[in-house]
Amino acid sequence: MSTFKKIDPKQTLPKMEEEVLAFWKENGTFEKSVEKRKDAEKYSFYDGPPFATGTPHYGHMVASTMKDVVPRYWTMRGYQVERKWGWDCHGLPIENIVEKELGSKTKKEIEELGVDKFNELCRSKVLGYVEEWRRIIGRLGRWADMDNAYRTMDLSYMESVWWVFKQLWDKGLVYEGYRAMHICPRCETTLSQSEVAEGYAMVKDLSAVVKFELADNPGTYVLAWTTTPWTLIGNVALAVGNDIYYVYVETTRTDKEKGFVDETYVLAKEKVAEMMKDESYQVVREVRGSDLVGKAYKPVFPYYAAKEIENKINGWKIYAGDFVTTAEGTGVVHIAPAFGEDDMNLGKRMALPFVQHIGMDGVIKQEATEFAGLHVKPLGDHQSTDVEIIRYLAKHGTLFSKEKYEHSYPHCWRCDTPL
Repeated sequence: MSTFKKIDPKQTLPKMEEEVLAFWKENGTFEKSVEKRKDAEKYSFYDGPPFATGTPHYGHMVASTMKDVVPRYWTMRGYQVERKWGWDCHGLPIENIVEKELGSKTKKEIEELGVDKFNELCRSKVLGYVEEWRRIIGRLGRWADMDNAYRTMDLSYMESVWWVFKQLWDKGLVYEGYRAMHICPRCETTLSQSEVAEGYAMVKDLSAVVKFELADNPGTYVLAWTTTPWTLIGNVALAVGNDIYYVYVETTRTDKEKGFVDETYVLAKEKVAEMMKDESYQVVREVRGSDLVGKAYKPVFPYYAAKEIENKINGWKIYAGDFVTTAEGTGVVHIAPAFGEDDMNLGKRMALPFVQHIGMDGVIKQEATEFAGLHVKPLGDHQSTDVEIIRYLAKHGTLFSKEKYEHSYPHCWRCDTPL
């Protein structure tokens, strides 16, 4: 005869789960698993804290299951596992909630209200969903000490973070540098790659093929295509492919002020038919990309080239880049180290000048006089600044062509602002 109690075939799994949960709660099973091992070896487990500004979603459930299984294993091995819960209280999730309640649109409005007052409002609302979290995590069957949870807004927690940072500083492990990252100009913060991936949308932008005149060969222009004309103010180099074949193309163009003008263009050989489809032209010379490396050209915008900036001697020259292809554009890439990962890496490798002409708020800085104060991607008319840039190029004879271009562009997943 079996010593096990007969199972009711009609019993549902949810009911069985609830009975187990009730047993654990009535008998303090989790608490006893910690208390009875107070003299045992400890296994430290701190939960990477979730925000309490919303209810748990599927991702939290999956992570919580894994965070429950591993500590249970070590508990069964005889270790004391406290399973400290935590709450992430800092950052944009709570700030965006408070901003919406206040009707704030920009960081400046927060500063006008007072950062201290804004912080207090955030503190008062950040734990609004704690009880819902308790209910769901408990129903999930996860063991966690939520009564003694740490909070990132507690002084004791923040002081510990500063202490760790000080240890890193004392060991010489802290350094200052630049990294190319997407920035939301409304939130005035960077976004991680996973966050950027959440907010892509198809938009129509203006693309331009720009003429960069060679310094030692007036009338000869290297053509480069860009879908972000607003980055051209930060241009400090051009990149070509070492093993790509380029050609010098002679043509006669009509200029509104000068009439017929003879010009020579440099671009990838296999892009000539596409780029010169509306021109009569003659190929006069063929070279490899490596033959163009080192040539200097005239900046299309004067603002930073006229200043004494670091590494200026290396700026406004042609360099080789292994990321250059002929899939799109002209086979020549305009390089602005502040606005792209490939650009940044080339800038570091070749010690290029670093020009950042845009603030965290997305507004062009005062150095770029004609464009100072313009937002690079204004909401409601995100092409307007690109239009002004292209007008400038046309006026100064450095615009080869322009066209509307539909492409996928990253937006902030929180506020839908173009990055």
